[in-house]
Amino acid sequence: MSAPSDRQLPPTIDPAAAARWHAGAPGASPWLHEEVARRMEDRLQWIRQAPAAWADWDPVRGGLQGHALVAARYPGAAAWIAETVPRHVPMAREALGQPWWNPRRWTSGAVQFGVPPDGGVQMLWANMALHLSADPQALIARWHRALAVDGYLMFSCLGPDTLRELHALHAALGWPPAGHAMTDMHDWGDMLVQQGFAEPVMDMERITLTFATPARLLQELRELGRNLHPARFPALRGRRWRERLEQALADRLASPEHGGQLALTFEIIYGHAFKPAPRLKMSESSAVSLQDMRTMLRQGRAGGAGPG
Repeated sequence: MSAPSDRQLPPTIDPAAAARWHAGAPGASPWLHEEVARRMEDRLQWIRQAPAAWADWDPVRGGLQGHALVAARYPGAAAWIAETVPRHVPMAREALGQPWWNPRRWTSGAVQFGVPPDGGVQMLWANMALHLSADPQALIARWHRALAVDGYLMFSCLGPDTLRELHALHAALGWPPAGHAMTDMHDWGDMLVQQGFAEPVMDMERITLTFATPARLLQELRELGRNLHPARFPALRGRRWRERLEQALADRLASPEHGGQLALTFEIIYGHAFKPAPRLKMSESSAVSLQDMRTMLRQGRAGGAGPG
């Protein structure tokens, strides 16, 4: 089935490979994800209105420590644990559930597991997930539906400068791409608007990670994700290729600025946007959801509540 003409899918993500990685990713929060979650949580200080309910999208991979930081900032808010990977659900329940005997049940908001109902939360938190989606616009639209009017999205993902050193190495050796192309933050902003969000605020930073050995660098990359490019190596490589790769990493990525350790760049994109009140687009035949109609009617009553 082809994609709708008004929606462009990432041209360098293999959907089947993305689905396999999503379903089989390790049940752990990588260090980089936790660090990005910590930095994104710090940005919440600029949000004045605390949510009555919020959702954490795929927290097992997004960062369980990051979830704890947000929960501590909003101790009275109900939390939805929207874990979309079936094999991660028991891990999320064990880490984030609140047994009846746990004192936290009486000092914090309720915790519910599952995707929140449409309009059910005032904040949706999605850490380090969007760059691995084969259909990011559909995912953004799903987040939009979960938010109440005036609710807001907080997300992070990897940007185009990520692993630029590794991409250069593959190109120099004539190998296929080292990974799929990442989306620019301005394009993310456009997609947010296309899916109904308003006032998107995007920013980015670069984080350099260093590794003592090529083996440790490759281990970190395996924990973070997979090469989802359709033109990636079509089959497994042997031991001699692995040895050649490790030698090339040692030769080309050693950084004098970091004491000779191997350095990799990660571009981190942060995004924030609000869900505005729905506006009915007029045409010969216009359709609007029941929820949006109720919202517009409530606003109409509020606007006409004054004396006649």
